[in-house]
Amino acid sequence: MTSTQTEHIPPALDSAELQAVIDEIAADARRRRDAGGGRPDRALALAREHRLGAVRLPRELGGAGYSLREFFALAVRLAQADPDVPHILRIHWATAEEALRVRDTDRGERWLQWIRESKIFAGAQSELSGQPGVYTYDTTVTAEGDHFRLNGRKFYSTGSIYADYLRIGANNEAGEQVSIIVPGDREGVVHVDDWDGIGQRETGSGTTILDNVLVHSDEIGEFRLLPGPGRPRGPLAHLLLHAIAAGILRALTEDTATLLRERTRSYSWGNAELARNDPQLLAVVGSLSSTAFVVEAAVLAAADALDAATRHVWEHGVPDDRLELAASLQTSQVKVAVEKIALRAAAEAFDAGGASWTRASVRLDRHWRNLRTLFSHNPTVYKARVVGDVVVNDAELPSVGFF
Repeated sequence: MTSTQTEHIPPALDSAELQAVIDEIAADARRRRDAGGGRPDRALALAREHRLGAVRLPRELGGAGYSLREFFALAVRLAQADPDVPHILRIHWATAEEALRVRDTDRGERWLQWIRESKIFAGAQSELSGQPGVYTYDTTVTAEGDHFRLNGRKFYSTGSIYADYLRIGANNEAGEQVSIIVPGDREGVVHVDDWDGIGQRETGSGTTILDNVLVHSDEIGEFRLLPGPGRPRGPLAHLLLHAIAAGILRALTEDTATLLRERTRSYSWGNAELARNDPQLLAVVGSLSSTAFVVEAAVLAAADALDAATRHVWEHGVPDDRLELAASLQTSQVKVAVEKIALRAAAEAFDAGGASWTRASVRLDRHWRNLRTLFSHNPTVYKARVVGDVVVNDAELPSVGFF
């Protein structure tokens, strides 16, 4: 399959075009923070206009042909500018990866066409009433003549309020799990902007109500998270969370350095007349910068493992279990390793300042809140236990979407 349209190719990673887009996204985020908050509509319009959702597509399919290392480097830079933006696009990018793995199927061709058209995907999977440890849903899809009806209520619907298409998990009449894709503005789809998390506030991660939504037969597909031979695993979406964390740590370092550079007051028992020359305060910023570097390096190393697994699928048409497991394990190790040092860095940044840095107008606390929210997506204590079981007992990774 090749692209038959004359399309704007997404910008290269090192291009002036991409840097200008990222700079404008950062400026928009600052404006919205100064105004007390607001949706990142301008940032998402820029992402659509410059087709950032298609960067992973090969050039012959209308994309930019990014490697996964390049893609994750992009995610880090976007997160430094505005961490809500790559979080909103997280399920979109995961869908693009799945589409590329099945590009020769009707489903893959249809999804890739939408991605080329700058349509955005988001997910509405989780339910507050969901049963722990299993994939089953209160949301149901039932037959009605030659079509179906979808009913249910979702939460943690990150990005859905901004999306063109929603990926929805549901149970059919036989009690089987299915995956459904419907337009986000179809009659009966109701987006409720009620996300009240302490961080990632504008990601639209609240409620999606599905009220007798019409579903066509070709909009119902296989539930990809179920275990099975050769099943592609799901580390990309989880590694993306830590790429966002790496970008937040970059922004934290930048903000702390700027605040210290501009700080005019100091303590009488400090080490220098100017805070910017105090070696103890400089050490705080040096530690922040080093943490940001290590977290980003870990993300990119795991991206290389994921790239190897993905290239095998593209070249051979089937997943290699060994490569898939290596990518999943490394992604889990990244999560276990970076959470504590990232949260500690976001707290220790205040050591370079004084009481003035705790003022709400400084907004330095947003970095910790955003990191804490990202890391709460799946508990690190469970990931650490699984990694330990693999190392000690050669155990298998769980066959669930968190791995």
